[in-house]
Amino acid sequence: MMKKLGLMLLVMTLCLGLTGCGSSDEEESNVLRVAMECAYAPYNWTQPDDSNGAVQISGSTDYANGYDVMWAKALAEYLDMELEIVKLDWDSLVPAVMSGDVDCVIAGQSITSDRLEQVDFSDPYYYASIITLVMADSEYASATGVADLAGATATSQLGTIWYDTCLPQIEDGDILAAQESAPAMLVALDAGAVDLVVTDMPTGMAAIQAYDDMVLLDFADSGDDFVVSDEEINIGISVQKGNDEILDACNAILEGQTAEDFAEMMDEAIAIQPLSED
Repeated sequence: MMKKLGLMLLVMTLCLGLTGCGSSDEEESNVLRVAMECAYAPYNWTQPDDSNGAVQISGSTDYANGYDVMWAKALAEYLDMELEIVKLDWDSLVPAVMSGDVDCVIAGQSITSDRLEQVDFSDPYYYASIITLVMADSEYASATGVADLAGATATSQLGTIWYDTCLPQIEDGDILAAQESAPAMLVALDAGAVDLVVTDMPTGMAAIQAYDDMVLLDFADSGDDFVVSDEEINIGISVQKGNDEILDACNAILEGQTAEDFAEMMDEAIAIQPLSED
């Protein structure tokens, strides 16, 4: 009898354990894991509290906010899932979504053909024009086109079209090593390590609010702008190949949105970035 009772207790314990595991798996399956740098204002940044609707970063006491977080919240709400923001380095974003460690990446990524070989992308959630940043006292501050940047020392962020596509178009440019992040790129410019950096309009707009002596140069209407393809300036949400559930949800929340809608939302992100409030 004791042996039978012991066996029954063992079976009950195992069943309870399995039930607990099932519940945990169910809870985990209802969490939307969205990766971003949390260091790329105004797309995404890190802040110490939940002000302005910020979301706590997984495994951290800090919070993430920005344009990308706004879209992450909209996606999670559409899917009726709990949002989890995962902070990763830029070069780790695509591998993380490819491996399934995260459900998607919302991080200001251009929809390039190279990336499309590795992941699927949503429709664009932003269209990013290219600009140049210089210091106000720079000899290049009066530049009206790419030709006027000839001979400049320049850098930009690693793994971006700014560095790989735009900087080589500067005649006789002294192109220094790429910077690991957008903030590092801006610090290099502010410190005088380079004459200029090339980036996109939202990053530039955020930069000139943070650095009073930086000047934004926009060559869009000059007839002498950087040459980039649409795929390089269309910004999308990346998901694992074949993850149609998340991809379809991304496109559903983007349906009907216009470039003007994106711009209005980006302006809101720029206005609430911490450096804009100093």
